[in-house]
Amino acid sequence: MDLSPEDLQALQRVQTFSIHQRRHKVRVEDGVDLQSWRDSGRLRDLFPRLLKGQDLVDLVDHFVAAQRRRRAIIFALGAHVIKCGLNPLLIDMMQRGWLQAIVLNGAGIIHDLEVALLGATSEDVAENLGAGKFGMVQETPRLINDAVRKYSNTHVGLGTAVGRAIATGDYPYKAHSLLAAAYMHQVPLTVHVAIGADTIHMHPSTDGALLGQATYTDFQRLTLLLRGLHDGGCYWNIGSAVLLPEVFLKALTLCRNLGHAVERFVTVNLDMLQHYRPEYNVVRRPTQDGGRGYTLIGHHEIMLPLLYSMIVDALDAPA
Repeated sequence: MDLSPEDLQALQRVQTFSIHQRRHKVRVEDGVDLQSWRDSGRLRDLFPRLLKGQDLVDLVDHFVAAQRRRRAIIFALGAHVIKCGLNPLLIDMMQRGWLQAIVLNGAGIIHDLEVALLGATSEDVAENLGAGKFGMVQETPRLINDAVRKYSNTHVGLGTAVGRAIATGDYPYKAHSLLAAAYMHQVPLTVHVAIGADTIHMHPSTDGALLGQATYTDFQRLTLLLRGLHDGGCYWNIGSAVLLPEVFLKALTLCRNLGHAVERFVTVNLDMLQHYRPEYNVVRRPTQDGGRGYTLIGHHEIMLPLLYSMIVDALDAPA
C-alpha cells in the first residue's frame, strides 16, 4: 500500500521530548576510570560499574564481607576446575582461612588424586574409548577404593577418607592436592557421587555399598555445613552443571526442614555456559526469599584467577 498525502502529513505530527527528561541507564561516571586504577593499583578499579563488571565487583565485596563477618564461604567445584590447574589458588584460600568448606563430585577426587600421585591427569577419552581402555588404569581406582575401605565409616565421609590417604601416603605431588590440603587444614571437604558416572566404578575393587555410605555421610555433613550460610554467607557453584546443583538444593531443603534458618546469603554460578539446573537450583530458588544470586559466564582458568586477585587485593588491604 502506498502512502497517501494524508499519511505523510500525519507522520509529521511525531511527538518528541527533551533528552534531559529521559532516564539514562549508563553514565560516564559508571564507566572505566583509568585514573582511579592508576592511583590505587587495584584491579577492581579497572572494571566499569555496569552489567557484569558491577557483578564482578559485587561478588568480591560479598566474599570479603562474609570472611570478615565469619560467615561460611563454600565452593562447589566441578572436576574441570582441578584439571585447569587451579588447585594452588584454592589451596591458598584454605591456608588463609577463607574457605569453610569445599564440595566435589566423584570426578574431582579422581583428578585430584592423580595430580597428587603423578603431577598429571586427564586422559584422551576419544583415543581410549574405541578399544575399551577408557578409565581402565589400575592405580586410580585401587587407591581410591583402598582409602574408602580403610578410612570411611558412618562418621567419616568420602572426602576425608581420600584426603587422609593422600596426606599421609606416598604421593610425590601431594602439595598440589585439594583433598590433602583440606585434610591437613581441617577444612570440611565433601564428595558427592552418582554411582556409574565415574571411571573408578568400572573397577572390580569398587564396593558400591561402602561408596554409597561414604558419599551419603558427606551429604549429611554438607547439610549441616549449610547452616553457616545464614545471614551473609556465600555459596559458589563453579563448573558443575547437574550433580552438585541438585545436591545443594536437597541439602538446603533438609537443613531448613531440620529447623535451621538459612536465608539472606549469596549464591554464584560460575561456568563456561549457561545451564538450567545451576541457574535455578543455585542462583534463583535458594535466594528467592532473601539473598542474592549471580551468574558469571567465562572460562575457569581466566575467571578464577581474576576473582582471586581481586579478593586478595581487598582482604590484604586494611579493613
